Amino acid sequence: MVHGTLVGSLLVVLQFALIAALCAPFAGDLLSGGTPGWSWSWIPVILGLALGAWALFCNRPGNFNIRPTPRVGGQLVQSGPYRWIRHPMYSAVLLVAAGCASSGASPWAALELALLAAVLAVKATLEERWMLAEHPGYAEYRLRSWRFVPGLF
Repeated sequence: MVHGTLVGSLLVVLQFALIAALCAPFAGDLLSGGTPGWSWSWIPVILGLALGAWALFCNRPGNFNIRPTPRVGGQLVQSGPYRWIRHPMYSAVLLVAAGCASSGASPWAALELALLAAVLAVKATLEERWMLAEHPGYAEYRLRSWRFVPGLF
């Protein structure tokens, strides 16, 4: 699992670098002193923050891991958003990032968002492989839930 931890850590670094690249211009606009007006960019940001908060609330303390490796002694959470989505935190990150990207603050936003989605897809693939080995009920859970978007993917 040492190799997995190294790969997982690298993916986390890439994830946060891409989040910073996408959201720093958006946050900079917010922090520049002006009051931001309403735009459609706020909808995915608000939805993403709400989904992320719900996922954290439903997860058990000490069970959450930012790397795709399961925590030793961790529990398989299947309630709240986990009932339908195996990776609601990744979905939340993508929603917030999509809102930041759609604000038009960065000319590279579409590429950065696509790269972030790819990094999270790789993380999810590795995490699912390791969850299958760690949790006997994960195979059945995977059959009745969606990776990121219920009914779609």
